[in-house]
Amino acid sequence: MWVNLLSGRIQSSRAGGVEENRDGERRRLPKLKNPVKIWKNRRQQNHTHTAEDELDCEEAVQQGQQEKDEQLEEVSRRLIIREEQLFRQDSPSEEEEDRLQQDFEALRLQIWMAVHNTFTTSPSEQLEVLRSAVASIQLQEAQDQRWMGCLEGRVPVWRPQRCLSTHNALLQNMVESRLTKATEDDLCGTDGLSSPLKRKVCCMGNRVKEDMLTVVRTVKDCYPPQMDILNLYAGLYHQSFSARLTELAASGPETDDCSYLLFWINHCYPDEILNHEDLGGKIKTACLGSLLLQDHLNRLEDQYLTHKEDKVKLWLNTALKKEEESWLSGRKPELIDQYCFSPLAIDVIRIIDSSLTEFRCVIRDQTKAQRITAHLESFLSSYKKSVEEFVKGNHSNVRSVIKAHLVCQQQFRDYIIRQTGSLSEQRRHRCLDALSALWDCGYRCFICPIHIQLKGCSESLWLGEMLCSLAEILRLQDPGSLQLEMVSMARMFPDLSDAHVSALLSLKTGLSAADIRSIRRSVEENRLLDVSTNRSPPFFSKVKVKWINNKINQMGLKT
Repeated sequence: MWVNLLSGRIQSSRAGGVEENRDGERRRLPKLKNPVKIWKNRRQQNHTHTAEDELDCEEAVQQGQQEKDEQLEEVSRRLIIREEQLFRQDSPSEEEEDRLQQDFEALRLQIWMAVHNTFTTSPSEQLEVLRSAVASIQLQEAQDQRWMGCLEGRVPVWRPQRCLSTHNALLQNMVESRLTKATEDDLCGTDGLSSPLKRKVCCMGNRVKEDMLTVVRTVKDCYPPQMDILNLYAGLYHQSFSARLTELAASGPETDDCSYLLFWINHCYPDEILNHEDLGGKIKTACLGSLLLQDHLNRLEDQYLTHKEDKVKLWLNTALKKEEESWLSGRKPELIDQYCFSPLAIDVIRIIDSSLTEFRCVIRDQTKAQRITAHLESFLSSYKKSVEEFVKGNHSNVRSVIKAHLVCQQQFRDYIIRQTGSLSEQRRHRCLDALSALWDCGYRCFICPIHIQLKGCSESLWLGEMLCSLAEILRLQDPGSLQLEMVSMARMFPDLSDAHVSALLSLKTGLSAADIRSIRRSVEENRLLDVSTNRSPPFFSKVKVKWINNKINQMGLKT
């Protein structure tokens, strides 16, 4: 493959043709001996090996080994000296000119072999050869420039050699070849991927990453800074990888393949390769751009988002439908620590969260996440209607279901408040409004019977006073004020037991264990001794809080 880069000039010189110089003059190219033809001719001769043949063979092997061990930079320098000396002569020997041209061709071949073996498995030896080859390229480039400034005299037929442009073309062919070979490699670690497209993308992406890390860690030191070899390789790999991904994107990939393509384009390539800890800040990423043109990228992202929206919508509707079927069947919610529990909020939050997590790895523009979170607003609207319809029905499990869903609504509220980037302010407010309506619906379910019992009845004024006292206890934060209010309530309602006091205090999150013990002790010490003087009917004795005693004992709050 890479030898073909030189075939044009080599074949022309071997044919003994002509070439025009910069001034349009035509000159003869010296005819070169074809080493392959010589070798074939010798093979056709008598196979009887004489001592002389063996000696010639041994000398050839020794000479080849000596040339291999010799630094390419030194060889290049010596050839340039020979070139200078030869073309200073008035009538340079044609035979010597032919021999020098052959030596230059041999040198170039060794240079391209060294470059071609950049990614071989013996780094220490190979890198030294590559370093020498690069130095040789620089010497030849400088010599090209010297001959371009020569206005008089003969110019060697092999000038300019253009080693640098040939080097860059060779790198491009190497990159394309390595990416092609990567897709044919069965050992690139893609066993867990479900489609040929995924395996191709993964193999190519891994090859880009491995080769770029090799360049920055070792190969870069073989080149002078002005060649900027790291960005040269980065541009070539980017161009080749982009062309192949563009072909795959245009092939009409399935939705699952589409998301994997986007995963590499928008996440793996920019974040894990270009911004790798060894590469970050060293590659001119602004010059590279995206792996796909914006039109192709928009088409892929729209395909992915449309599919993901449909999936999220289906999952949310399924979760709500399953919950509704449970209500309407008369089944009561699960009890966890004596509390009614519904998994609806956890399931819905998991659906949204997992979709957003995948979205962040697949789509670069995070504002498009609102196409997913928009379905959370639609879900909450449907959820509110379902609960309101359920409350209107005469269901035996309505109170336990509403208890469970009051907790769900609080979980939804906490989640929506935390969502800062994926929900617009307007959508956030609408979601919170739907939850407030659900909250009111649930509490109306519990307090409506009390309102009916209390309905302008003068004998139930004591109940209003009691409710106001409870509200004050829930509002107060100062332990001293709270203690006075609790003592007042205990004197007004003697059936307020220690378990009830503990239950009320457990609602106060700012109290220490010492504060709770002090308030309970004060309530017991200041109760009315003669309960006959109290006119309030029994109330707290009808409120069962037996399970609270167990919790109090477990928490060590007993005095």
